[in-house]
Amino acid sequence: MDTTVVCKELTKIYRQGATEVRALDSLDLSIPRHDFACLSGPSGSGKSTLLNLIGGLDVPSSGEVWISDERIDAMAKGRLAELRLHSLGFVFQSYNLIPVLSARENVELIMQLQGIGAAQRGAKAQAILAEVGLEGLQNRRPAELSGGQQQRVAVARAIVSEPALVLADEPTANLDSHTAETLMDLLRHMNEEHGITFLFSTHDRLVMDYSRRLIRLHDGRIESDERRA
Repeated sequence: MDTTVVCKELTKIYRQGATEVRALDSLDLSIPRHDFACLSGPSGSGKSTLLNLIGGLDVPSSGEVWISDERIDAMAKGRLAELRLHSLGFVFQSYNLIPVLSARENVELIMQLQGIGAAQRGAKAQAILAEVGLEGLQNRRPAELSGGQQQRVAVARAIVSEPALVLADEPTANLDSHTAETLMDLLRHMNEEHGITFLFSTHDRLVMDYSRRLIRLHDGRIESDERRA
């Protein structure tokens, strides 16, 4: 398919006591394959909520979410877990690395869950860690790595199995400007060379400038959708 993500009339309502908070309000969105797109907007605009719904980490109050040709909002939990395992990659602001595992073991874990043999996953992990600039650091645990290096491990883990879509929530939030720029160069490379679709959620102007599409949210709706060259 030419489209990786389709959201139709997507609404998410949170209730806090008697108060109703409409985080997303009948939102429609399409993300083509190989896109390098960014969700921006003020806090409370719905960016993280939308990313979580697309990633199957939450369910909408109404509306539909499609990944490739499969509707995920009504999908059985087992099938949804399988789709996330094989088709989606996640990069979290807090890295979410397993502290007792080395960088290589963190990257291998997703492939181990996919049933890939030890020799193949070891070779792929070594190769992707070298590609993200961590050659020679594969045996270090997260506590022995800098914040930028940990984020590179998280990126390697997200892309090692070449998923159809990578979702990244504030990927540069804990990084200095030089490290953030290096990371975005890397992600652009992965998009252009491996054809992986990326969708970011961010407040960071750097991420917005690197993106080829900027989708601005306000009060749970799309305020503007700008395509760059």
